[in-house]
Amino acid sequence: MLNVKTSKKSKNADFQLVQKIARETRVETLARLHASAEGLSTRQANLNREEYGANEIDTSKNDSKIHYFVEAFLTPFTIILIVLAVIMCLADIVPSNQNNVGTLIIILAMVVIAGIIKFVQNIKTSDAVDNMLQMVSVTTNIKRDDEDQELPTDQVVVGDVINLEAGDMVPADMRLLRSKDLFCTTSSINGDFEPKEKIATKVPRFEQLNDHLNYPNILYQGTTIVSGSGTGVVFATGENTAFGAEVQAANRKQIRKNTFGIGIKSITKLQLIMMAAVSGIVFVLNGILKQDWLSALAFAITVAVMLTPEMLPAIVTSNLVRGSKEMSKGGTIVKKLSSIQSLGSTDVLCTDKTGILTQDKVMLERHYDLGMNETRRVLQLGYLNAYYQTGMQDLIDEAVIDAAGDELDVDDIQRDYNKIDEIPFDYTRRRMSVVVANSDYNHGEHLLVTKGAAEEMLDVSTQIELNGEILPLTEQRRNKILEQVDDMNSDGLRVLLLGYKRNPAPVGEFSVKDESDLTLVGFLTFLDPPKESARATLAKLNRDGITVKILTGDNEAVTRTLGLQVGLNVDTVYSAEDFEGKNDDELAQMVEESNIFVQLTPELKTKIIKLLRRNGHIVSCVGDKINDAPAMRNSDVAISVDNAVDVAKETADVILLHKDLALLEEAIRTSRKVFGNIMKYFKVILTSSFGNSISIIIASACLPFLPLLPLQLVLLNLIIGISYLIIPFDSMSATYLKAPRSLSIKKLPNFMLAFGPVSTLLDLITFAVLFWVICPHVAGGNFGSLSVENKILFSSIFYTGWFIESLWMQEFSIHALRDERFPFIHQHASWIVIASTFAAAIIGTLIPFSGINHILGFGKIPLFYLWIVVGLMVLYLLLTTVMKQIYLKKEKFLI
Repeated sequence: MLNVKTSKKSKNADFQLVQKIARETRVETLARLHASAEGLSTRQANLNREEYGANEIDTSKNDSKIHYFVEAFLTPFTIILIVLAVIMCLADIVPSNQNNVGTLIIILAMVVIAGIIKFVQNIKTSDAVDNMLQMVSVTTNIKRDDEDQELPTDQVVVGDVINLEAGDMVPADMRLLRSKDLFCTTSSINGDFEPKEKIATKVPRFEQLNDHLNYPNILYQGTTIVSGSGTGVVFATGENTAFGAEVQAANRKQIRKNTFGIGIKSITKLQLIMMAAVSGIVFVLNGILKQDWLSALAFAITVAVMLTPEMLPAIVTSNLVRGSKEMSKGGTIVKKLSSIQSLGSTDVLCTDKTGILTQDKVMLERHYDLGMNETRRVLQLGYLNAYYQTGMQDLIDEAVIDAAGDELDVDDIQRDYNKIDEIPFDYTRRRMSVVVANSDYNHGEHLLVTKGAAEEMLDVSTQIELNGEILPLTEQRRNKILEQVDDMNSDGLRVLLLGYKRNPAPVGEFSVKDESDLTLVGFLTFLDPPKESARATLAKLNRDGITVKILTGDNEAVTRTLGLQVGLNVDTVYSAEDFEGKNDDELAQMVEESNIFVQLTPELKTKIIKLLRRNGHIVSCVGDKINDAPAMRNSDVAISVDNAVDVAKETADVILLHKDLALLEEAIRTSRKVFGNIMKYFKVILTSSFGNSISIIIASACLPFLPLLPLQLVLLNLIIGISYLIIPFDSMSATYLKAPRSLSIKKLPNFMLAFGPVSTLLDLITFAVLFWVICPHVAGGNFGSLSVENKILFSSIFYTGWFIESLWMQEFSIHALRDERFPFIHQHASWIVIASTFAAAIIGTLIPFSGINHILGFGKIPLFYLWIVVGLMVLYLLLTTVMKQIYLKKEKFLI
């Protein structure tokens, strides 16, 4: 019996097992697994799951609550806070006999609050993603309880019998029991997209034993069925599969680096540099000028705490989760939260046309012979090709089958013709063929029936059938056929040529080589009309700064006609041939010049997307077929639809529950709202930190005492940090949502230099008013002339005054910097943000007037000072508005 209980097996042991199974008979494999070709019962499946394990890679170490808890308290910012707390304890509290524990308690409270918020956000994020992914789970067809059932792939167990068809991802390692023209690709393992045929009855030869991927009767987890069908029995699941763990690990490593992730790291680095530089300067200044190095160190540490945005992870995560939930309500499921910002930054959207821009229903308009007459013979041959092919039956095949069902006796056709073999479609040949045997005519004559694109069909044809005669395909006749195709394409019809060949090859030896010397018999013309909403949706995307580019395997005439119908610029259209022989600079220019690219292979689609990204664009790619997966993987955001093939859904970062770009347009606007609120926090916190840094350095150099006590400084930071948690609930202006934005660290220094000094200027005015007016008025004279007791009173009044002014200004900065217009009059935040910021400012203002003011080192300041603060806030809003106008003369965006 197969023993796969242990997950820590060597690769050699795995492959030795695969070799044994590949070389034994299907009966021996079923016996080894104690399985049956008729499948398992639910009871036996549950027993096998307990014995062999579930069909999933163990990620519990990354998903457990313990992991989330540890991760929440091990952010760079909480680690810094803990280190600073330890240093303060050793440098200040221990030498002073624990008289200053208040500051330490608040620092630790900040660590706990930030950690708990981050922990809760991690749990919510995990739950939200799990709930959304359940809406788009990948299933597989399993024989259970004597019937075929569609079950989630994680329900697969060893011994299960799986039915496979084109478009399926192989859910586990399997030994084929039956196959019919089964082709698969191993691209997820080795990047090879060339389909390989798998044959259940064929065993690997001796010289193939070390070439595990090419075993003809073995399918590995993660590979994709391109065409044909088959049935196999599972012999390994989850981490026990030959490549499953390696493929998933590689996929995790290959997660796209987007501008958002890079930007977060850059901002964190900038904040840490600022923290280290400012706290160092403050320490030296206060130590030299005040000759109290321990107090200077305690204050410098507190300044470092103040400049540590400990709520940054929580606010970023909260924004992303809130955005993903909002998008899911609109029919868009986000698989990777980090892709939300890239989606909002998208300025180029690449998509195929069929089903996305066109109606999800293709109609067969005409089935002409080469004399442009509708004939049943052409439709009959078209039906044989469409009905018997086992690749991904697309809308074109469905249209042929539907039309034949209305016009022909398809039961007679199926009775008269038996399928022998097929040659699957690929994007190089742009043809596909089936081989059938006529049971009633000429003793079972074999007939190869091929359909494909016009030029590719003409390249492999030597004859035509016209008015019952077989004639040579001359150059003149070739040109006439192309003219007929062009005329039909110009009318918006997609045209495929149909040909045949009698007795092409001995049975079992059919290949692409047999697609030669064909006899062309007629045309199949299809109408693929645009969606009624396509033109309006593309107009909205264009309004929002997104260029839509069609990347299709179809021809120029049909695609150009569709482009005109949906409002795209069709002045320049490039085909695969136009890319040949061009250097990198020419190619980079070509992808900018055109919005329509035709007759593309999957490789060319991928190349175009790479070129666009190299040109600096943020590219989203919509795909739902096997051939779309390479391009999707190389885009910034991969987008698929719920009814797409498995490999497309697995590749996608974002999934649309309906095949409608209108959903995507709304999702992009939601993504921009999320990004705007994150950027709002970044710019507000960086600007406040920069302005406060300058103020503290100047105050440290000029004042005969510390500008704020360490305890007061961390209390101020705690109040502001908690109030900023509400930023994800803010709104963004309609103007903001109309343009793609990307996070650029290069813009932040200019923003800080523009608006940071405004708050510093207000701080300096506050310092002057407090030091020369308010404090002398209360304490009874200038600082230098006062007794020690009155100097303490003087400084405590100063602390209260700057604490209140700094608190209000940092709360007001959210309202001042969130929009280029004047706050509260021409623009305002959401009411919950207004309420939370004003509540935080009011609560902070009341603290110095409460019964605990002496514990915190605050002095009771005259109430008329509050009116001075009101005046300073009005001045702050006015100066900030002026600076915004100056700033926007050089910069395109404020946030």
